[in-house]
Amino acid sequence: MVPMPSGKPPASPFTPRDFQLVLLRRMADHNPGLVEDARRELDASIADLREANKRWQAMVRSPRARAAASRYRSVLGRPESETPRKIGDLECEAWQWSLPLWPDLRFEVLVAPNGTVWNEWLVRAPGAPAPELHTLEDLTPWSCTVDEAAHAFPPARPLEGTAPTRWGLALTAPDREGVRREVVVEFTWGLLQRVAVAEPGGPDTLPF
Repeated sequence: MVPMPSGKPPASPFTPRDFQLVLLRRMADHNPGLVEDARRELDASIADLREANKRWQAMVRSPRARAAASRYRSVLGRPESETPRKIGDLECEAWQWSLPLWPDLRFEVLVAPNGTVWNEWLVRAPGAPAPELHTLEDLTPWSCTVDEAAHAFPPARPLEGTAPTRWGLALTAPDREGVRREVVVEFTWGLLQRVAVAEPGGPDTLPF
């Protein structure tokens, strides 16, 4: 017997545009204005953003999910670059892709020899001008990456977020008048989202 069609159209391929919407969905809690502008640049509705995030989460959590490294290749295509990198005694490869929303950045995935993904975030593109970070006022949303903030204001203490895509740094930096302030700088997908006054003896995990 020939099976009857279900009437449900096949799911469309998950595209780089969809992936950018996934990144924006995580950033919307802190910078809705920037996210709205970026969403319009992608000609995407709020419903598109939510649907892309829903499909991404379904792919990640599916019992038949691809390994993370394979998933990124299937969605973003072949990496723009694949560079050997050593972190301490550990060797890995850094895969990078360009994304239209952030032309001066690259989406980077660190892949272990066994194919495990160690890290996934936005970094500065090779050859792109680095931001000038001298005072707290320079730490504006989307202005810099985790590494850039850490190098600008050493020593910076890493903080863990409540999700794999979120990080933080506890650091001390001067304000415009030269007064040094202790702050927590919060990142999503490696891109700065907000700066908050650090609480004395604060936790090692960000409250978000």
